[in-house]
Amino acid sequence: MFFQGWAAVGRVFILGILAYLAVVFFLRLSGKRTLSLMDPFDFVITTALGSTLAQTILTKEVTLMDGLTAFAVLIGLQFVVTWVAVHSRVVRHMIKPQPKLLFYRGEFLKEVMNHEHIHEVEILAAVRGYGLLSLDEVEAVVLEANSHFSVISRRDDKPRYSTLANVSRSTSMEV
Repeated sequence: MFFQGWAAVGRVFILGILAYLAVVFFLRLSGKRTLSLMDPFDFVITTALGSTLAQTILTKEVTLMDGLTAFAVLIGLQFVVTWVAVHSRVVRHMIKPQPKLLFYRGEFLKEVMNHEHIHEVEILAAVRGYGLLSLDEVEAVVLEANSHFSVISRRDDKPRYSTLANVSRSTSMEV
Protein backbone atom coordinates (compact mmCIF):
# COMPACT_ATOMS: atom_id res chain seq x y z
CA MET A 1 0.00 0.00 0.00
CA PHE A 2 2.80 2.48 0.83
CA PHE A 3 5.58 1.12 -1.37
CA GLN A 4 5.42 -1.29 -4.31
CA GLY A 5 9.09 -1.38 -5.09
CA TRP A 6 11.69 0.66 -6.86
CA ALA A 7 10.53 -0.44 -10.30
CA ALA A 8 7.20 1.38 -9.80
CA VAL A 9 8.99 4.49 -8.54
CA GLY A 10 11.39 4.37 -11.50
CA ARG A 11 8.47 4.01 -13.94
CA VAL A 12 6.74 7.09 -12.48
CA PHE A 13 10.03 9.02 -12.54
CA ILE A 14 10.86 8.19 -16.15
CA LEU A 15 7.29 8.59 -17.44
CA GLY A 16 6.97 11.84 -15.49
CA ILE A 17 10.01 13.31 -17.23
CA LEU A 18 9.04 12.05 -20.69
CA ALA A 19 5.38 13.08 -20.39
CA TYR A 20 6.37 16.50 -19.06
CA LEU A 21 8.75 17.08 -21.95
CA ALA A 22 6.06 15.94 -24.40
CA VAL A 23 3.47 18.33 -22.95
CA VAL A 24 5.92 21.24 -23.12
CA PHE A 25 6.77 20.30 -26.72
CA PHE A 26 3.11 20.03 -27.78
CA LEU A 27 2.19 23.29 -26.05
CA ARG A 28 5.09 25.14 -27.69
CA LEU A 29 4.04 23.65 -31.02
CA SER A 30 0.41 24.70 -30.58
CA GLY A 31 1.18 28.35 -29.84
CA LYS A 32 0.61 30.90 -27.11
CA ARG A 33 -3.19 30.86 -27.26
CA THR A 34 -3.44 27.30 -25.95
CA LEU A 35 -2.85 28.42 -22.37
CA SER A 36 -3.50 32.14 -22.53
CA LEU A 37 -5.68 33.92 -20.01
CA MET A 38 -8.30 31.30 -19.52
CA ASP A 39 -11.98 31.49 -20.23
CA PRO A 40 -14.16 28.45 -19.40
CA PHE A 41 -13.34 26.72 -22.70
CA ASP A 42 -9.59 27.08 -22.11
CA PHE A 43 -9.99 25.94 -18.50
CA VAL A 44 -11.63 22.67 -19.60
CA ILE A 45 -8.80 21.95 -22.04
CA THR A 46 -6.15 22.75 -19.42
CA THR A 47 -7.86 20.51 -16.88
CA ALA A 48 -8.07 17.69 -19.43
CA LEU A 49 -4.36 18.07 -20.21
CA GLY A 50 -3.49 17.92 -16.51
CA SER A 51 -5.64 14.85 -16.01
CA THR A 52 -4.07 13.18 -19.03
CA LEU A 53 -0.59 13.94 -17.72
CA ALA A 54 -1.45 12.46 -14.32
CA GLN A 55 -2.99 9.35 -15.86
CA THR A 56 0.02 8.86 -18.13
CA ILE A 57 2.44 9.11 -15.22
CA LEU A 58 0.54 7.17 -12.56
CA THR A 59 -1.63 4.56 -14.29
CA LYS A 60 0.18 1.40 -15.36
CA GLU A 61 -2.43 0.58 -18.00
CA VAL A 62 -1.77 3.89 -19.80
CA THR A 63 1.37 3.73 -21.90
CA LEU A 64 3.50 6.71 -22.79
CA MET A 65 2.29 6.42 -26.40
CA ASP A 66 -1.35 6.46 -25.19
CA GLY A 67 -0.64 9.62 -23.21
CA LEU A 68 1.19 11.30 -26.09
CA THR A 69 -1.70 10.47 -28.41
CA ALA A 70 -4.16 11.93 -25.91
CA PHE A 71 -2.06 15.12 -25.62
CA ALA A 72 -1.90 15.43 -29.40
CA VAL A 73 -5.67 14.90 -29.74
CA LEU A 74 -6.58 17.44 -27.03
CA ILE A 75 -4.16 20.10 -28.23
CA GLY A 76 -5.11 19.43 -31.87
CA LEU A 77 -8.80 19.82 -31.04
CA GLN A 78 -8.02 23.03 -29.15
CA PHE A 79 -6.20 24.36 -32.21
CA VAL A 80 -8.98 23.34 -34.63
CA VAL A 81 -11.81 24.69 -32.49
CA THR A 82 -9.94 27.96 -31.92
CA TRP A 83 -9.27 28.28 -35.66
CA VAL A 84 -12.94 27.64 -36.46
CA ALA A 85 -13.98 30.15 -33.78
CA VAL A 86 -11.77 32.81 -35.35
CA HIS A 87 -13.49 32.23 -38.70
CA SER A 88 -17.06 31.59 -37.52
CA ARG A 89 -19.01 34.04 -35.43
CA VAL A 90 -21.57 31.38 -34.46
CA VAL A 91 -18.91 28.98 -33.14
CA ARG A 92 -17.08 31.83 -31.40
CA HIS A 93 -20.25 32.80 -29.53
CA MET A 94 -20.91 29.16 -28.61
CA ILE A 95 -17.54 28.57 -26.95
CA LYS A 96 -16.29 32.00 -25.89
CA PRO A 97 -18.22 34.06 -23.37
CA GLN A 98 -19.00 37.63 -24.35
CA PRO A 99 -17.74 40.50 -22.21
CA LYS A 100 -20.51 41.99 -20.09
CA LEU A 101 -21.04 45.57 -19.04
CA LEU A 102 -21.53 45.74 -15.26
CA PHE A 103 -21.31 49.47 -14.58
CA TYR A 104 -21.89 52.28 -17.03
CA ARG A 105 -21.87 56.05 -16.51
CA GLY A 106 -22.67 56.01 -12.80
CA GLU A 107 -25.12 53.11 -12.86
CA PHE A 108 -24.69 49.53 -11.69
CA LEU A 109 -26.38 47.25 -14.22
CA LYS A 110 -28.09 45.02 -11.64
CA GLU A 111 -29.69 42.54 -14.03
CA VAL A 112 -26.35 41.72 -15.68
CA MET A 113 -24.58 41.70 -12.30
CA ASN A 114 -27.11 39.21 -10.90
CA HIS A 115 -26.86 37.01 -13.98
CA GLU A 116 -23.05 36.97 -13.74
CA HIS A 117 -23.09 36.58 -9.91
CA ILE A 118 -21.11 39.78 -9.40
CA HIS A 119 -21.56 41.98 -6.32
CA GLU A 120 -21.00 45.72 -6.07
CA VAL A 121 -18.04 45.15 -3.74
CA GLU A 122 -16.23 43.27 -6.54
CA ILE A 123 -16.72 46.19 -8.90
CA LEU A 124 -15.52 48.62 -6.23
CA ALA A 125 -12.44 46.45 -5.69
CA ALA A 126 -11.73 46.43 -9.43
CA VAL A 127 -12.02 50.24 -9.57
CA ARG A 128 -9.64 50.56 -6.59
CA GLY A 129 -7.29 48.13 -8.34
CA TYR A 130 -7.10 50.57 -11.24
CA GLY A 131 -6.10 53.32 -8.81
CA LEU A 132 -9.34 55.30 -9.00
CA LEU A 133 -10.85 56.86 -5.90
CA SER A 134 -14.41 57.46 -7.05
CA LEU A 135 -16.97 55.89 -9.35
CA ASP A 136 -17.39 59.40 -10.75
CA GLU A 137 -14.05 58.78 -12.49
CA VAL A 138 -15.36 55.60 -14.16
CA GLU A 139 -17.06 55.43 -17.54
CA ALA A 140 -17.56 51.65 -17.46
CA VAL A 141 -16.62 48.38 -15.78
CA VAL A 142 -16.60 45.28 -17.96
CA LEU A 143 -16.46 41.62 -16.97
CA GLU A 144 -14.18 40.18 -19.63
CA ALA A 145 -14.40 36.70 -21.17
CA ASN A 146 -11.50 35.53 -18.97
CA SER A 147 -13.35 36.69 -15.79
CA HIS A 148 -11.11 39.73 -15.27
CA PHE A 149 -12.52 43.20 -14.79
CA SER A 150 -11.66 46.08 -17.11
CA VAL A 151 -12.18 49.57 -15.75
CA ILE A 152 -12.49 52.39 -18.26
CA SER A 153 -11.86 55.89 -16.98
CA ARG A 154 -14.26 58.68 -17.82
CA ARG A 155 -13.01 61.19 -20.37
CA ASP A 156 -14.41 64.46 -21.62
CA ASP A 157 -13.70 63.83 -25.29
CA LYS A 158 -15.59 61.14 -27.19
CA PRO A 159 -13.50 58.30 -28.66
CA ARG A 160 -13.65 57.62 -32.39
CA TYR A 161 -14.07 53.91 -31.82
CA SER A 162 -15.22 52.74 -28.43
CA THR A 163 -13.67 49.68 -26.79
CA LEU A 164 -17.20 48.93 -25.58
CA ALA A 165 -18.38 48.13 -29.12
CA ASN A 166 -18.55 44.35 -28.52
CA VAL A 167 -19.69 44.44 -24.88
CA SER A 168 -23.13 43.16 -24.05
CA ARG A 169 -25.53 44.92 -21.70
CA SER A 170 -27.91 41.98 -21.59
CA THR A 171 -27.91 38.64 -19.78
CA SER A 172 -28.63 36.58 -22.89
CA MET A 173 -26.13 34.95 -25.24
CA GLU A 174 -26.10 36.93 -28.44
CA VAL A 175 -25.25 35.03 -31.60
